[in-house]
Amino acid sequence: MRGKNIVLAEDNSVLSLVLKFKLEKEGCKIFIAQNGKEAIELINKYQPDLILTDVMMEFVSGLELISYVRNELKKQTPILVFSSSGQEEMILNAFKLGANDFMSKPLIPNELVVRVKMLLLKI
Repeated sequence: MRGKNIVLAEDNSVLSLVLKFKLEKEGCKIFIAQNGKEAIELINKYQPDLILTDVMMEFVSGLELISYVRNELKKQTPILVFSSSGQEEMILNAFKLGANDFMSKPLIPNELVVRVKMLLLKI
């Protein structure tokens, strides 16, 4: 995981900082977006190895973000989606659009690190 760039799109600043700390300990470089619009800017700027995104965000949703990466950018960058809604339809839509993994909130940071490692190994 050393040297991998990750864009984290999450509007909860406390959660963002916890995840940033955990993933930086593993040697990753984390770019935090407070909303989907910022996430798109960071993805275009840094070409990340992995994208972590909440489903519910301002301006551009996590689902729209997945669609943008897969359909506009034509990238197969691994995408892990998380949501507190737990709505089955939203989860299925995320996978249909091209998400690689899903986690329900509240997130378990150590589980997220393991899932990130697994996704990065598949690159």
